[in-house]
Amino acid sequence: MMRHLKILEFSMTKAIRIHRTGGPEVMVLEDIDLPKPAKGEVLVRNHAVGLNFIDIYFRQGSYPTQLPFTPGNEGAGEVLAVGRGVSEFKVGDRVAYVSTLGSYAEARIVPAASLIKLPKSISYEMGAAMMLKGLTAQYLLRRTFKVKPGDTILVHAAAGGVGLILCQWGKALGATVIGTVGSAEKAKLAKKAGAKHVILYKDEDFVARVKEITKGKLCDVVYDGVGKDTFPGSLDCLRPLGMFVSYGSASGQLDAFNIGLLSQKGSLFATRPTLFSYIAKREDYVAMAKDLMRAISKGDVTIPIHARYKLADAAQAHADLGGRKTTGAAVLIP
Repeated sequence: MMRHLKILEFSMTKAIRIHRTGGPEVMVLEDIDLPKPAKGEVLVRNHAVGLNFIDIYFRQGSYPTQLPFTPGNEGAGEVLAVGRGVSEFKVGDRVAYVSTLGSYAEARIVPAASLIKLPKSISYEMGAAMMLKGLTAQYLLRRTFKVKPGDTILVHAAAGGVGLILCQWGKALGATVIGTVGSAEKAKLAKKAGAKHVILYKDEDFVARVKEITKGKLCDVVYDGVGKDTFPGSLDCLRPLGMFVSYGSASGQLDAFNIGLLSQKGSLFATRPTLFSYIAKREDYVAMAKDLMRAISKGDVTIPIHARYKLADAAQAHADLGGRKTTGAAVLIP
């Protein structure tokens, strides 16, 4: 109760801070000032915070930002206060968000434009875990390449947070889903999620297996969140005029991309999208979130939480995530 009152008085909150880039050990739990929400802003008490690979990129300095900073781009919780001009949200509302850095904290200021109302049917933990990963899957399947019945899609890291959602939603959209994973345990998860075929890429040549599975017809789209380890093999899995979608680089950034490869391998399309480009307009953001929540309410998509960490244990969470010891979604609990 004392901590809750403290937050309501806009004094201090506990947050993970990074003063220098590096390994998981650079993250420290500190008390920081908690300002009052300004015009167009909302104060949110985080009940759960999403854990994502992009957080590691920021921590390592791959995505440069001003030091010191608090990592994390998504969370879910309750509104404690609103600034001037905010009419869409009120104190007590359940909300989820994808926003600028600052989520690894007990409470934080969030622009009202970054908030989505969270129905009671969706828990805070699922709300925190679904925003970045779920909305990423939404734009990949519904906008970057609009998957339709009869399509064949290849999902790398099919047992990861985004991968499991892509498998479920891709199947629900009528596609044949082929997934690649790194272990037999992860293969079971991908299969359960909706992958019709699962390839153990450490034991098998995934390109040869894709050709075998599709009887040489190959895939309409490849969703690649792995990066260096799966390139340029991913291009060899695509039919002529197919699309290569590179949305992450868990194994490292792609080396210099010779664009001539696209013509050589069948006049392919290639894109490197980011969620924040797709949700830049409020109306698009709201529509995408509604589409995601509709898929969840229909049962097409579930987002099981496979790991929970205390906020103070964020370093261990990053070590596990970076070491590929996690599957599905993981959250921090302030």
